[in-house]
Amino acid sequence: MLDQNTIEIVKNTVPVLKKHGLEITKTFYKNMFENNPEVKPLFNMDRQASGEQPKALAMTILAAAQNIDNLDALLPAVEKIGERHCDVQIKEEHYPIVGTNLLGAIKEVLGDEATDDIIKAWGKAYGEIAKIFIAVEKEIYESRNK
Repeated sequence: MLDQNTIEIVKNTVPVLKKHGLEITKTFYKNMFENNPEVKPLFNMDRQASGEQPKALAMTILAAAQNIDNLDALLPAVEKIGERHCDVQIKEEHYPIVGTNLLGAIKEVLGDEATDDIIKAWGKAYGEIAKIFIAVEKEIYESRNK
């Protein structure tokens, strides 16, 4: 559960995400593939090259920020994304890699605008969002292994 201060900080980043979200996600993928090449095979490089994947992630992050006080609203999207994650064998241990690289990309793109409070709030928010994805994906994996 996120505290009210974290929720407010994340919600206040919505205009910035609308303006810089795609740049953040492009930077995120570039950095993650350089820093953690072991995860690259989990991603569709055609969707990377076309810009479809960075755009989809930017929209997902924006939706998360807009609904950070009601993450249940994201469940239909999480379930759809979770199916794709399970198709390519995304696992719980991949989420810290994503989180580290995402926070790094936010800091890199926004520079001084990404204050310590913003990075801390997004770190907490990402943790909560990751827990939801992990739980949904665990259910999907279990249902597929019956």
